[in-house]
Amino acid sequence: MILYTKPLGKWRYYSLQVVLLPDEPTYRATKQNYRMAENRTELNQIGEFGLIDRIQKQFSMQNPTSVLGIGDDAAIMDAGNDYLLVTTDMLLEGIHFDLSYMPLQHLGYKAVAVNVSDIAAMNGKPEQITIGLALSNRFSVEAIDALYSGIHAACENYKVDLVGGDTTASASGLVISITAMGRVAKDKVVKRSTAKNNDIICVTGDLGASYMGLQVLEREKQVFLTNPEMQPDLEKYEYLVGRQLKPEARMDIVHELADKNIVPTSMIDISDGLASELMHLGKNSNLGVKIFEENVPIDSMTYETAIEFKLDPITCALNGGEDYELLFTISPADHEKLKNHPDIHFIGHMHSNTQQNVMVTKQQTVVPLKAQGWNHFKSFE
Repeated sequence: MILYTKPLGKWRYYSLQVVLLPDEPTYRATKQNYRMAENRTELNQIGEFGLIDRIQKQFSMQNPTSVLGIGDDAAIMDAGNDYLLVTTDMLLEGIHFDLSYMPLQHLGYKAVAVNVSDIAAMNGKPEQITIGLALSNRFSVEAIDALYSGIHAACENYKVDLVGGDTTASASGLVISITAMGRVAKDKVVKRSTAKNNDIICVTGDLGASYMGLQVLEREKQVFLTNPEMQPDLEKYEYLVGRQLKPEARMDIVHELADKNIVPTSMIDISDGLASELMHLGKNSNLGVKIFEENVPIDSMTYETAIEFKLDPITCALNGGEDYELLFTISPADHEKLKNHPDIHFIGHMHSNTQQNVMVTKQQTVVPLKAQGWNHFKSFE
């Protein structure tokens, strides 16, 4: 038989511990001896990266083909002459996207692009994806066709093959999980942990646009909910909204660096905000970072819209996230090859003091960098 304990006094949470009784093939549920107030740690106390670190410490590599596991944009496996790169990203309705303003075609495209971006951050070439899809019966066949039309467009653009996956039912909205696989020559792979002292910090494109696009979409949603007769006013913000709804992985930069025979000394894609990614490069490479505010690229529309929303443009660029630009370091010897590139910006350098991750403002004030990007577990109580 199965016995269940009831809560008594201060005991609030119990785990079911399966126990096989010696005299009969039955199971008994017993309470785990702990007090919630003393031993329960909330997820938002350690955050996403604290959780990843905690998980990583529990595992060690069992196979010689596993070259690099948890801790970078993609895992690295030995595949003979090359390395195989594998990465997974999950998008959940209500957490990562809102279907009231996210077209399904754009969602499908974005789901692929964010995974390709992780392969790009390892200096690799994406080749295949698999898709895990959970959906409820509120989605029609035509709606799923629309989602996959966006996935197909991204596969065509990035030259990747959809080779499998899984589908299942969902009771709480749409869930998309994509695993991307790619390849890179062993002498060309780039990690977060290999920057060197005095390396130049580079970033592609411009920053903060995706975050401001999200603010515009959320504002227009609230206007519509207040008055359904009002139509969204998005024409002025087309660039920002596009950066949020349909980001592009910067495979073009990976190819251009290869053409110039440049292998970055470290690299990461900007998904959680520039400041957070800078801290990752510094921590993993055991170095400090120093950037200059005046060199951080911000599009004029991003700047003007941030002011309109009474936000600090540089804060949006540092902490907004979902730009999916590439942040990388290069040897000073390679600066000459890239100094005239219109879409690569030199924003600072690495240095030896691991305790100093700073930004020099336009007023020449030195301020500490703080990773204030999105906390995945902030709503967990």
